[in-house]
Amino acid sequence: MSFNLHPDLVRDGIDLGQLPLCRILLINDANYPWFVLVPQRRNIRDMIDLTEDDYTQLYQESRLFSQMLMIAFKGDKLNVAALGNVTPQLHVHHIVRYHDDIAWPGPIWGKHPAKPYSPEQIEGIRQKIKGALYAIPA
Repeated sequence: MSFNLHPDLVRDGIDLGQLPLCRILLINDANYPWFVLVPQRRNIRDMIDLTEDDYTQLYQESRLFSQMLMIAFKGDKLNVAALGNVTPQLHVHHIVRYHDDIAWPGPIWGKHPAKPYSPEQIEGIRQKIKGALYAIPA
């Protein structure tokens, strides 16, 4: 049986590609640069369910992705969390925050209606991420 994204992630996410372990999704809410990394493993609910190697790989990918996001979006803060209270499939949120975003300093969940991205905005984000990948210090 192959890996499948949970229907919530399919509904809310825009597939931007993948890393060796994780699928990269952009959450379709232009209020915030909000991404999730989803380890491409079946039946994983929590990080402790990953093998030791996958756990290490997830943290390496999250660290690299976090650096890339802060270069690309020049945020004031980066929130990284794996909650899964509503969507049980393991997914790690990476949310770039700004002191002047509409939910600052509180959490973003349930604060404001989602504002969908335009196709042009999505392509702009793809390009930002590609450009930031090359700017990460070795």
